Amino acid sequence: MKLVTSLSFSGECRQAFDFYAQVLGGKVTAAFPFGEGPPDTPVDARYKDWLMHAWLEIGDQAIMGADMPPEFAPNIDKPKNGFDVTYHTDDPAEARRVFDALSEGGKVGMDFAATFWSPGYGSFTDKFGIPWMINTIPAQA
Repeated sequence: MKLVTSLSFSGECRQAFDFYAQVLGGKVTAAFPFGEGPPDTPVDARYKDWLMHAWLEIGDQAIMGADMPPEFAPNIDKPKNGFDVTYHTDDPAEARRVFDALSEGGKVGMDFAATFWSPGYGSFTDKFGIPWMINTIPAQA
């Protein structure tokens, strides 16, 4: 079994997934635009290049995504809250690299630093509006 987070965008899904794949070393294995869907897909033609489904493989993990026309998601322009995409690694240098790369152009909520639970943790909302937490798993005592 695998639990997969699905992220919603407003025309930036392809750009976001290509960026995430580059930073995280993953591969986009599906990217289906609305324009390639069935002819009766109830979406305005101006969204034909938006992705109705995207899949990003990162090791044995995955993230799904889609661009959401406003008629499908009337609050898509509101800040996303109530969840974070979380990246865990036992390598503090890798955690710092991922934090720095993914947070560029976004808004940092908590600078990357040692905490009482982690040798390196930080949080931010990326340039696509997606909230993230980057966490270094502490070595076993």
